[in-house]
Amino acid sequence: MPSDPLPSWNDGASKRAILDFVAAVTTEGGPSFVAPADRVAVFDNDGTLWTEQPMYAQAFFIADQVRRLAPRHPEWATEQPFAALLSGDRAALAGTGEAGLGHLVAAAHAGMTTDEFDAQAAAWLATATNPRTGHRFTESVYQPQLELLALLRVNGFRIFVVSGGGIDLMRLFTEEVYGVPTDRVVGSSGKVAYALENGVPTLTKLPELGSLDDKAGKPENIRLHIGKRPILAFGNSDGDQAMLEFTTIGHAPSLGLIVHHDDAAREVAYDRDSAIGKLDTALDAAPGYGWVVVSMKDDWNRVFPFAD
Repeated sequence: MPSDPLPSWNDGASKRAILDFVAAVTTEGGPSFVAPADRVAVFDNDGTLWTEQPMYAQAFFIADQVRRLAPRHPEWATEQPFAALLSGDRAALAGTGEAGLGHLVAAAHAGMTTDEFDAQAAAWLATATNPRTGHRFTESVYQPQLELLALLRVNGFRIFVVSGGGIDLMRLFTEEVYGVPTDRVVGSSGKVAYALENGVPTLTKLPELGSLDDKAGKPENIRLHIGKRPILAFGNSDGDQAMLEFTTIGHAPSLGLIVHHDDAAREVAYDRDSAIGKLDTALDAAPGYGWVVVSMKDDWNRVFPFAD
C-alpha cells in the first residue's frame, strides 16, 4: 500500500476517521476486527461518486426517449415529471426528485428489450458530456472517492453501489469507472417481461416502476440484493439517510459518511434548499449518530481526475 493511500484527501478529521476505521476492522485479533466476508461497503452514486449537477445523468439520457415517445402520449404535456422535461423546466424537473426520475425511466424505455437498452445506453455513455464539467459523465467522478474505493478494495471490502439511479444504466459503467462489477450494483429498476420470441429468450421493459431505490428503499434493497448489513455507508443527501441509519445505528463497528457539497469554486455549493441532492435532515442527524460530514471544500484537495 502507498504511504498515503488517499492523496486527494487533506489531512484532517475526515481522512483520519476513514484510515482509523479501515485499520481497526482489518487488524486481526483487535477488538473491532471484521472478517472479510462481512466487510460490506455501500456507496450512493449521484453526488457521492460522481457529480449530480446540473441534473442527474440519467435525466439527460432519458430526455431523448421521452421526446421521441411524446407524440403518442399527449397527457405528458401536463403530467409531471414529463411536462417539466418536455418544456425544459429544470427546476420543476428537479423538484420531482428521484421518484420522478424513476417514473421517467419506466415510461421512456417501455417496449424496449434489455439488449436494445444496453446498446443505446452504452453508445450514449461513450460520448455524453456533462454540461457543467465539459467532460464525459463517466469522467466527472470524484478523484478522492476513487482513491477511497481502491483503499477499501485492497483491504478486503466488498463494495456495492446503492443508488436511486437506474440499475441498468449504472451496470454499464460501474466496473470500468469504479471497479464495481455489475452484480454489486443496486438501483432503481423497471419491471420486465420474459418471452421466448422466435426461439430467442427475450426480456422486454414494461412501463412500470419495479423498485425505487431511494430513502427507505435503500435498506430494503440492501437486504434483498446483498443480504448483509453494511459496515460502511457513504452518501450525500437525505435520500441516503435511511441507508446510513441502517448501517450504523446499533451496529458496531460501523462508519457513516456524507459528502457535503460546499465548494462553489470547484463544483457546486448546495444542501438544504437544493432540489437535487437535498441535504437537510441527514445533516442535522449526523452529529448525533457520529456520521462524518466530509467537506468537499476543506477535505478534498482535488475534486475531479481531470483537475490540476
